[in-house]
Amino acid sequence: MGVVNPELEAFLPWIPRLDLADPTTAREQYTQAAMARPAPDTTGLEIEDRVVPADPGVPVRIYRPHGAQGAVVWLHGGGFVMGDLDTEHLWAARIAEGSGAVVISVDYRRAPEHRFPAALDDVYAVLSWTAEHAAELGIAPERIAVGGHSAGGGLAAQVTLRARERQGPPIRFQLLNEPELDDRQESWSARNFTDTPWITRDVVTASWRHYLGSGPATPAAAPARAADLSGLPPAYIATAEFDPNRDEGIDYALRLLQAGVSVELHQWPGTFHGSQAILSAEISQRQTAQLAAALRRALTE
Repeated sequence: MGVVNPELEAFLPWIPRLDLADPTTAREQYTQAAMARPAPDTTGLEIEDRVVPADPGVPVRIYRPHGAQGAVVWLHGGGFVMGDLDTEHLWAARIAEGSGAVVISVDYRRAPEHRFPAALDDVYAVLSWTAEHAAELGIAPERIAVGGHSAGGGLAAQVTLRARERQGPPIRFQLLNEPELDDRQESWSARNFTDTPWITRDVVTASWRHYLGSGPATPAAAPARAADLSGLPPAYIATAEFDPNRDEGIDYALRLLQAGVSVELHQWPGTFHGSQAILSAEISQRQTAQLAAALRRALTE
């Protein structure tokens, strides 16, 4: 492996080994790590918990900054298995504050209890609800983005494909941060980064197994399998250097460009999957600021 950013490297001895073989224990560890981070400053935000009507209803947490013009349906990471509204609170608040957009954080159903397409169904229901309730949310219906980290970035890509297929609500922008897009794990990074910090090849394998179950992978579940990426919304895609998922994100960005979709691609040197959670590192602060800035540009220009 190459050189990890020195600020991030100092934390490597304290990063736990993640094991998705036991989802319950993995969720507990994920929650403990999230709760150990300092709470965000939410003084400039109006925050409300709602349940979006669907079958079943989908819990969401809405973050409204003053004067917001657009919204982002925001999807937490966690390998399709971990994460919820509380673990994502820090990120959702920071994205809302930095972008000036209404952030609708989605508590989608998790695998393995709820396999594909349960999470995607939940996300699509929230996207549709957001478009239908744009006036109530104080936003323009043509200024709705989707975005997320890791598995959440994968779900954001999935929902853009479904919206195109169903001629559903127009999506202005997709923000894919270290997205999980390809179950095949055949890229150079997937084959060579087998024991990188936090996310290993085994973790990615378990994540997809929990999400897909015994069913075959389809482009609807693994967007990298989609043959046609034309007509999708403009994208900001960010990848971490030492991440098994790195090359599938870069490849997806290139294929979007080749399909005529405008893309901003940012590959962060010296980082690893999830290292953005090391908030004290200068590079982590730049990563988060860039996500918020990309969203602000997309929804206000």
